[in-house]
Amino acid sequence: MSAIFWVILLSMAPISELRGGIPFAIQNGFHPVAAYFICVSFNALVSPLLYFFLNTVNKLLLKWTFYKNIFEKLVERARNKLHDKVEKYGFWGITLFVAIPLPVTGAITGTLGGWVLGLEKKKIFLASLVGVMIAGVVVTTVWLLGRETLGFLVDLFASGRFIEQN
Repeated sequence: MSAIFWVILLSMAPISELRGGIPFAIQNGFHPVAAYFICVSFNALVSPLLYFFLNTVNKLLLKWTFYKNIFEKLVERARNKLHDKVEKYGFWGITLFVAIPLPVTGAITGTLGGWVLGLEKKKIFLASLVGVMIAGVVVTTVWLLGRETLGFLVDLFASGRFIEQN
């Protein structure tokens, strides 16, 4: 399969998202700017797709009493626990959460959290988009700087200049 397929897949996958898509794209010959725009575009697309899926599937599953009881308990507990923070930070809280490129953060988790907490769809989408754009800049910058630094260290060790010559 072509590299673009894997770039798109990694950018939309729950665990990797931009942390996997951008480095993979750059390592496979994509210009960093192209890698950024492709990966950010597809990662941002995750939010509306997931929101639509959650609304559709959840409505179907709520017909089952077992699911409805569990769902309502979990959502109510999450809303009660986070209500004050959501009221205080709402949009910016989701944005920051999505923008931090660490495992278990990103567009998927941010959208899921916003949906569970009952935020407006437009706010979730916009917060996710802004967060994804910031995360893309962070991942691209860290990857390029890290690769350059790592290359310098590899060259240094390979040359033997770090070892005292007798």
